[in-house]
Amino acid sequence: MRVRPLLAAALGSAALLCAAVGPATAAPDESVTVDRAGRLAADGTVTLSGTYTCTGGTGPVFISSSLSQDSPNYRHGIGGTRAVCDGAEHRWTNTSKVTSEKLEPGAAHVEATIMELRSSGGLPLPTFHATGQQDITLSRA
Repeated sequence: MRVRPLLAAALGSAALLCAAVGPATAAPDESVTVDRAGRLAADGTVTLSGTYTCTGGTGPVFISSSLSQDSPNYRHGIGGTRAVCDGAEHRWTNTSKVTSEKLEPGAAHVEATIMELRSSGGLPLPTFHATGQQDITLSRA
């Protein structure tokens, strides 16, 4: 079996998938915010929260969040919450236990994204509704 043709096919497929995913541009009536404070439990569980507004979701929609501390190049995914895209403002809360690195109370940076999985030719592809960023303070829960 030849490796080069398989590698080329895999890279080509990945390029097509990436090209199909559009940039995270929010419609004027869509937004996501991050609260300025997060909670850090003794066991490494992080809780983040904020608000969101979205419209026109035809597939499953989620609020995802990530947290970085010390290095902006290393982020921890913090949960994912199902979203309701009815044009009204809603609260979101994501919680995850971080075990790969010890987090400390103090300054951190959070990015939250409203992402929808839309079917395209039977393949679910991400569509981004809005993204928000916030410097926060992690406090012991």
